[in-house]
Amino acid sequence: MSGGAASLAADQAARLRRLIEDANRAYYVADAPVLSDAEYDRLFRDLQALEQQHPELATPDSPTQRVGAEPASALVKRTHHRPMLSLANAFSDDELTQWQDRNARLAPEVRSSAYIVEIKIDGTAVNLTYQDGRLVQGTTRGNGIVGEDVTANLRTVSDVPLTLKGSGWPPLMEIRGEVYLPYTSFRRLNERREREGEPLFANPRNAAAGSLRQLDSRITRERRPRMFAFSVEPIEGGLGVTSHHEMLERLGAWGFHVEPHHRAFATLAEVVEAVPEYEAALPKLPFPADGIVVKVDGIALQAELGVVGGREPRWAIARKFAPEVAVTQLRRIRINVGRTGALNPYAELEPVELGGVVVSAATLHNEDLIAQKDIREGDWVEVIRAGEVIPQVVGPLRERRTGQELAFVMPDRCPACGTPVERPADEAMRFCPNATCPGRMLEGIVHFASRDAMDIRGLGYERVRQLLDAGLIHDVADLYHLTRDQLIQLDRFAEQSATQLVAAIAASREQPFSVLLFSLGIRHVGKTVAQLLARRFGNMEALRHASAEAIGETSGVGPTIAEAVSGFFHDPRNRDLVERLESAGLKPGEPVAAKDGILSGKTYVLTGTLATLSRSEATRLIEDAGGRVAGSVSKKTDAVVAGADAGSKLEKARQLGIEILDESDLLRRVGGTA
Repeated sequence: MSGGAASLAADQAARLRRLIEDANRAYYVADAPVLSDAEYDRLFRDLQALEQQHPELATPDSPTQRVGAEPASALVKRTHHRPMLSLANAFSDDELTQWQDRNARLAPEVRSSAYIVEIKIDGTAVNLTYQDGRLVQGTTRGNGIVGEDVTANLRTVSDVPLTLKGSGWPPLMEIRGEVYLPYTSFRRLNERREREGEPLFANPRNAAAGSLRQLDSRITRERRPRMFAFSVEPIEGGLGVTSHHEMLERLGAWGFHVEPHHRAFATLAEVVEAVPEYEAALPKLPFPADGIVVKVDGIALQAELGVVGGREPRWAIARKFAPEVAVTQLRRIRINVGRTGALNPYAELEPVELGGVVVSAATLHNEDLIAQKDIREGDWVEVIRAGEVIPQVVGPLRERRTGQELAFVMPDRCPACGTPVERPADEAMRFCPNATCPGRMLEGIVHFASRDAMDIRGLGYERVRQLLDAGLIHDVADLYHLTRDQLIQLDRFAEQSATQLVAAIAASREQPFSVLLFSLGIRHVGKTVAQLLARRFGNMEALRHASAEAIGETSGVGPTIAEAVSGFFHDPRNRDLVERLESAGLKPGEPVAAKDGILSGKTYVLTGTLATLSRSEATRLIEDAGGRVAGSVSKKTDAVVAGADAGSKLEKARQLGIEILDESDLLRRVGGTA
């Protein structure tokens, strides 16, 4: 190969590795994919082919030589007893046959081997360690060698037995499984996040991964993830089975759920014959799946075939099905204004059938992604909708452009109210700061009345829309002037329901200040931040007159949140809304609850940037354990929790001989997951 060709191949390999590594970090670590599965698979196969043609380019750190991405969080790292391997992919029946042919060169008996087929769950792999039949540890896959300890979270998964049933298990073993989020749980989770103004999960797989890596296991339990077990790795003792089919039966007898559609086939030809049946069944499943896994059934034959390059078992392969893709024309890029004022771009499409439904709109996520993919109005685009995931635009078909397509420019004013929009530094979204923006009203009022906020029963979407359409309300302050007589004039309002709603609205006046503050929908102010601010300032009057600097001095509240809160109260329309609420009788204070916990009477100081906990989350952990968080170090400080880039507070703590903790120490002390 000439020098020029070699240089070109090296550059291409480097580019592919960089794209794949970036995608790995987004997918495995941040739980926020930037490529579709089909795009990722294409890049990966291109790199594999290039390294096969030019073996000198197959570096040890290439993505083709390892699994996933390095774990990145403050969760404690654990080394698996046995590596967790990845799977090679086949995208056609011919590639399945070629896989068997390669194996037959090592073990000719594979041609007459039986095979097991399981649905390939689109979730996140986990490793469960059992000692004497009891769960002692649960970890994520991580990089295949080292994963993150998520034992507390896995204990909340209903399909994970804490103590095994029956008998016959090895004294020490690892159970491998796939944690997933059923579509019903995924929809429920995204609906709640939308109500609370949080970004939506792109798909169930990332929602499942994010659920497992929570530092508060209560959040994991609320999201209701499930798990299928698929293999056993004996560490001490033996398993006493001769086939993978027997292994699955053994797992079921111990109390695990195994993938219910698994089947045994006498030959690979029978597997190939059944592929169309599986492909047709996948869209009807209640959980996300993207193919099947074909495994040699005999355990002894699996051992004889072994592993390729420490990465993939030769005896198993994923037969992937391409996600259903439709091609249609993007008519226009429109903007939806969310409850918190976020301007969310979406594609208005020429209607097209996809996954059994007609799709006329698809998410575009944010303006940076639109620019990155160079999506233009008038483009012909590919749209995917795997299972029941939100339809999304994969990208444009540039070869079909006519020159009439228009590049998209995000508006600098809110399309609903005309207010100049803001884009904070380091954020991908633009926001309308006007709390009375008509585009925010419906979602904002529903959020205000929701159970987690002011808890006004009977005031859901339909009722709020009815009240807005009738002109009885224009914002949340108007709710407190509704009368029974006004309501009974509307359709579907009987005297009893009208009386009950007026009573529920009146009762909401008794909610504490922190609840009212959260209910207002101020950007970045969730329930925890609202509680921190309410404890610090005590009432709305004090908070609305506080400067951004004073707000930022609240322990657990950073400058971004402080600027958002200060900016909210500086807007005359928002001040007017708050004043009208106060005139309606909402002038709550914040009760101070006595705490008694493991840190009672202790004073902690936070400094630096913690790996996974925000300041507000760390503060909540300490206060929930009975401790107090101070803003400065003194002789009365019991401990300093230091993260990256800790400054003078850490140095002062050392001078005074005060105990210094890192994030893992704090989590262990308060009974967290580390």
